[in-house]
Amino acid sequence: MVTSVRPGPPPPAGRPVPALDPAVVGRWRAAGGELVELFAEAQQRLGGLAALPLGPRPTVLVTAPEAVQQVLALRPERYVKRSHRARLLIGDGVLAATGEAWKRQRKLLQSQFTGRGMRRYEDRIAVAAGVAARRWAGYAATGEVFDVGEEMRRFALDTIWRALTGHPLDPAVEHDLASVPAVVAALPSLPADATAAEAAVAAELARIDALASRAVAAARTGAGPDGPGLLHVLLEAAETRPEYTDRLIRDELVTLLLAGHETTATTLTWLYLLLDRHPEARQWALAAGAEGSPERSRAVQALVHETLRFYPSAWMLPRCAAEDDVLAGHRVEAGTDVLVCPYLTHRDPAVWEDPERFDPERFTTPGRRPAHPGSYLPFGLGPRACLGLQFALRESTALLERLLPAHTPRFRSVPAGTVYGITVRPDGPAPATLLPPAQ
Repeated sequence: MVTSVRPGPPPPAGRPVPALDPAVVGRWRAAGGELVELFAEAQQRLGGLAALPLGPRPTVLVTAPEAVQQVLALRPERYVKRSHRARLLIGDGVLAATGEAWKRQRKLLQSQFTGRGMRRYEDRIAVAAGVAARRWAGYAATGEVFDVGEEMRRFALDTIWRALTGHPLDPAVEHDLASVPAVVAALPSLPADATAAEAAVAAELARIDALASRAVAAARTGAGPDGPGLLHVLLEAAETRPEYTDRLIRDELVTLLLAGHETTATTLTWLYLLLDRHPEARQWALAAGAEGSPERSRAVQALVHETLRFYPSAWMLPRCAAEDDVLAGHRVEAGTDVLVCPYLTHRDPAVWEDPERFDPERFTTPGRRPAHPGSYLPFGLGPRACLGLQFALRESTALLERLLPAHTPRFRSVPAGTVYGITVRPDGPAPATLLPPAQ
């Protein structure tokens, strides 16, 4: 008797993704190299799509703009987030949420970061920038050594805390909020077991939880001195939407704190380190127009954009293929880990002219930057792009318009390397003094 065997589903059409030689991965592992170094070699050898033999699951690195756009913007339902690396910290906040829960949370917050929603935070951004400018004036007057990275973190924390709560940042809150970057920095080295990982940072998580509880309790008594903030929006949602439990409100608050200060502070730190190497870029921005003019604002924003090209807010965006697909003509099977790498897309000489040169004019001169939308994605792309894009650009520009004309940091030392974690950040402090304004 012959038993017929029903054929399985045919494989997706398309060519196989070119695969990196396992020997290359072996040499990389033996050398203890950074993951970004392996990615860069794969891109150099194989182009914008490369299969990486990294473990039991197939993995594909994506840097080609057309494939980036397909994964993040055109077919996001096929390339889904599995889990956020900071879930231990942010719980079910909008960065980690998936499916229908994510859609509901995203919709609630979206209106707060565009159009009319952004206008309500303009004054708070301006006040925080003024506070930072007065601190810098004090450093210039005394010659005090200060850490540029810590200054940028303090400014970004003050800005997002005002936006969330309606209160200025005070020393006690600033002390407790230091636990957020402490947990983020610890994430890569935490145990794989979730219980053990939580235990390793239990003290920091407890401090964050206590701070969030106090902020929620204060918000329930009324608005802060700057008026109601995003936290009040969440509390209003809880009145009619049962999914907004105290735990979810805590998770959203911590998510917004993390996303609202870590990337901005890091970007501004990188910007000043780049200006130290390229002082002509500062002069170019200041010469673009008078103080407060649209021309100067555009030039300052170009400094920010070029910094984000070098050091995007998220250097890697992991996704998982939920179903078979053909990606830029290549076969990707369901279950494949897909790693979009903005860091390498932004530095690809096939995409960007002279990519290793710091050149903010590429963002103000028509035709100087690539036209393909997948070429530049410092805040992601598509429906899961960063909610706070406009907020981050506005606060960065507001601060720089105050600081750039008045002060030039003179660094005592600069970080020797780069840390590729959730963000891509300098690997150490950046101590500096301020030159007198005339210089």
